[in-house]
Amino acid sequence: MAQIYKIYINEVALIITDSQPSDIQDYQELKISEFNFFRFYEQVRELNSPKIFLLLSKNFKSHFKKIKRSMKMIKAAGGLVSNEEKHYLFIFRNGKWDLPKGKLDSGETAKVAAVREVEEECGIRIESLGDKICNTYHIYEMNKERILKKTSWYRMSAVNQKVLIPQLEEGITDVRWLAPGDFMMIRQNTYPSIRDLLNAEF
Repeated sequence: MAQIYKIYINEVALIITDSQPSDIQDYQELKISEFNFFRFYEQVRELNSPKIFLLLSKNFKSHFKKIKRSMKMIKAAGGLVSNEEKHYLFIFRNGKWDLPKGKLDSGETAKVAAVREVEEECGIRIESLGDKICNTYHIYEMNKERILKKTSWYRMSAVNQKVLIPQLEEGITDVRWLAPGDFMMIRQNTYPSIRDLLNAEF
């Protein structure tokens, strides 16, 4: 499988890699010699339908680092939490289903932040922290400044945590344990990076 970096701009995915991914068929390839990230960003940031752009380069890591250095980065962490019934924890915030996550505090590691944010947002206690799943990247604007948000995702488990308390001050209005058979509801109303994570895990 090709190593890739995937950056989301709303529903648009920019994949930066050194070889064509075998599991992606419907995409538009960009010419590396003509590629300018900020011109590309301005062209696609208003698109609200899913679309994939592919940037192929032997120096794909350096291209990604150049994009990363060109804007402010915010680091966050979260978890895919399972319980003893093999159900998984989801939150509902800002009109979409999501996985619990949040920004790292100063001096905090991603692992520590992931557990803290899950516990705070859902009112539960994490029993164990497992392996890292992946990093996801998306770009948004705040006060006319472009922000690249990197989120580190970890597998977690919680036992005997039936009572869920949504963190209302963070805009979370619902927290639920869901079986994989119920994930269609999530996939139909979530962020593309969460959809990618669920598709990779399930």
